[in-house]
Amino acid sequence: AMETERCTLAASTVHRWLDQAGKVAQESVKGQLKGIPSSGTVGVDGLWARLRGGAKAVVLLVVDSVHGVVWPPVVVGGEEGQAPWQKLFDRAGEAGLAVDELRGVTSDRTRGLVAYLRHTLGWVQHQCCVWHVWRNLRRELSRAVAQAVEGLGQEAAKQAGRVVRSELVGLVRGVIDAPSYEAAEETLVKLREHPQGGRIEHILNLQLDHILAHLVSYYGGMQRVSPEWCWRDFRLRLSRGRNHGSDQRLERAALLWAVYHNFTPTQRRSERKRRYRHPGQSPLDVAGASPGQVSYLDALRV
Repeated sequence: AMETERCTLAASTVHRWLDQAGKVAQESVKGQLKGIPSSGTVGVDGLWARLRGGAKAVVLLVVDSVHGVVWPPVVVGGEEGQAPWQKLFDRAGEAGLAVDELRGVTSDRTRGLVAYLRHTLGWVQHQCCVWHVWRNLRRELSRAVAQAVEGLGQEAAKQAGRVVRSELVGLVRGVIDAPSYEAAEETLVKLREHPQGGRIEHILNLQLDHILAHLVSYYGGMQRVSPEWCWRDFRLRLSRGRNHGSDQRLERAALLWAVYHNFTPTQRRSERKRRYRHPGQSPLDVAGASPGQVSYLDALRV
């Protein structure tokens, strides 16, 4: 049998090539997306990464809510405070985003971002990611169920707990998924009158404007969830960052990924748990700036 040659390509060589392409992406940040129209509504999110040696860093990104173009990400030491978010929006503005024309931002409402928007972009409405709303209510729902079944026998508590949880979840869903502010307020009244719904109603009432901002026509196109879906593709391409020796290399890799994302069409078929909003089109296609036959490799001069 004919002997085949063995591949002696080392992983470190691949990462060196990756970093070289990332340097090209980094050099192109200024004006990279100049002329790309913005819908005026964006989503922001952060991904924690553990680098070699145990160091941690956060990749922050901002993505247009309508056409999905990702503006050049940044890597920071954490999400606390206004400075990391200032750096993110400054980077996006440098690349071509008209920050002063933004109308709405969707996020998980981390404190640093809330403070930054309040002090710097005070006119921008903040939509709270509904997935995070549900996650934050889990403890309150469990507490309410525990109060409702207190003193009951095991079997009776189990049955009563199911009923109470079902009632509360249905009322919460009636607020979060309400078709209008009026419908949400009507459901809040029912939740307030529920024997175990008082604390949950208070929490939702405080956040109501941020939960239902997407219903206001002025913020048309605003997403109800933060752009965590981007990280799925990021992990598939670049892992969580553990192969990068420094935050600078991680940032160059993130900038490279953003170029790849913007130029690459989504697949046409749906998956079991994922349906593509614009099958067969890249974010640049949807934004009306089709790259044609130019690929992300061409853009990076690879």
